[in-house]
Amino acid sequence: MYLIGLTGSIGMGKTQTAALFEAEGVPRYDADTAVHALYQKGGAAVAPIGELVPEAVVDGQVDRAILGQVVLKDGAKLKALEALVHPLAGQSQMQFLAEQESAGQAAVLLDIPLLFETGGQDYVDCVVVVSAPFEMQRARVLARPGMSEERFMDILAKQVPDEAKRQAAEFIVDSSISVEDAHAQVRAIVQQIKGREGKAYAARKSRFEARNSEAPNP
Repeated sequence: MYLIGLTGSIGMGKTQTAALFEAEGVPRYDADTAVHALYQKGGAAVAPIGELVPEAVVDGQVDRAILGQVVLKDGAKLKALEALVHPLAGQSQMQFLAEQESAGQAAVLLDIPLLFETGGQDYVDCVVVVSAPFEMQRARVLARPGMSEERFMDILAKQVPDEAKRQAAEFIVDSSISVEDAHAQVRAIVQQIKGREGKAYAARKSRFEARNSEAPNP
């Protein structure tokens, strides 16, 4: 099974591009949605986050706004939060991949906004970066409710620059022209990877199983 890592900076059109891959029959794992599920009632992250930041758990679920306000001011708590959430998100992703393998899927899309920032490019078979000119990116982001120039620049400062992402990617989708044009680019990528042998999933599966076998029994 071939793993495609999809990423792109804020406002580049990654979400729409992910939908285009789905339209071409490539199942999508949405990292943001998976983390949101961990924060909802009954989610695996609620209890440990409640111990780390008690005020962030409201009515049995994590209030992301409160959590963000706390951890952004406390570097130690931010690192502790990442140490809690990343393994849980990893388990969710591996479950998705196992399901797709069982279904006989030849390729899957891992839609991960912070792919490069978390080193995820090392765990996929190829990387697709969605990109557009800076002024178009800026206009898209500032059109969002509650967004400001200051917040936009703060978000950009925390992300790997677009130029660096493009240089590290095997494929680039230019989202600046039209949806139809982007779809044609996606279709071409899907055709190019057909028949490729994926190695990333087998390696990840082996490491995941090894870690689980070493985990102490409760």
